[in-house]
Amino acid sequence: MNSRESEPATRSLPAAADSAPLPGSAPRRRRRRWKTTWSWELLLVVYAVYDGSRLLVKGAQDRAMRHGRDILSLERHLHLSPEHWINHTFYDHAWLGVPADYLYATLHYVLTVGVLFWLWRFHRVHYRQARTWLGLTTMIGLVGFITFPTAPPRMLGPSYDFVDTLAEHADIGWWGGGGGTPKGFADVTNEFAAMPSLHVGWALWCGLLLFRHARSQVVRVLGLLYPLVIAMVVMGTANHYLLDAIAGVTVALIGLWWTDPLLRLTARVGARMRRRRSGALSGAELSLALPGPRGPEEAGPAEPPAQAGAGPAEQGAALDVQA
Repeated sequence: MNSRESEPATRSLPAAADSAPLPGSAPRRRRRRWKTTWSWELLLVVYAVYDGSRLLVKGAQDRAMRHGRDILSLERHLHLSPEHWINHTFYDHAWLGVPADYLYATLHYVLTVGVLFWLWRFHRVHYRQARTWLGLTTMIGLVGFITFPTAPPRMLGPSYDFVDTLAEHADIGWWGGGGGTPKGFADVTNEFAAMPSLHVGWALWCGLLLFRHARSQVVRVLGLLYPLVIAMVVMGTANHYLLDAIAGVTVALIGLWWTDPLLRLTARVGARMRRRRSGALSGAELSLALPGPRGPEEAGPAEPPAQAGAGPAEQGAALDVQA
């Protein structure tokens, strides 16, 4: 009877145990929360570095203009200077120039973010690699902006005969001066960030990922054409030189080359940190599980001594009397 009455209480114990939080669940939640927010922190860091690059090259206008003229002179010496012809073709034919202005001022941001979200939503297994590749490409480009400030062709002066098509068509677009930035924001951008062309570098990132992971054959072909179109656009709008576009491709390929080693390094560092945390947690749990010395106040009631020479029946009677 007593055993049957104790069964419901015994059966309810696992449910109570299940409702208790598992050891280490809170740290796991914190790690997941950190993983979902660190990307935004990285974007803030990249923006801060870009904004800082504007401040670092402030006052370096003469050096940036000299670098721009040197690049153009080298291209003409090598007979590789299509910027002037493409720029005037876009200017003389508005049906080419106006769409190019919109592509320059829009796709650089919209399509890059769209491809990143598409990978996160539908190709999650490749998202981390693509995100790291994009971050490395951007950081290398920012180093180039700081160490080699370069004025774009549209800023070289009238003697070089380049036309700022975005400024010419600003009345029909949302941009103002300053190379496709929103109206009123030209003063907060780095005007001397021509070398390398991150427009082309990001376009190559988008194009290769679309070609690799898209299921539609049309999308894959458009992915391959996209970097070529953007290279024409940045030269046609007089914002970059041919060597800038080539440098943008080089920066993207270097970022791709460094991506896997960086991921392996971070994986090893993360595994080492997890082992250290696991070892510290195991040591703490072991110290809690081991019983310590019991003091007089922790000692339980003493066992009643058995009477000498008494048999089992007499010992049971003695216990009953003491109870």
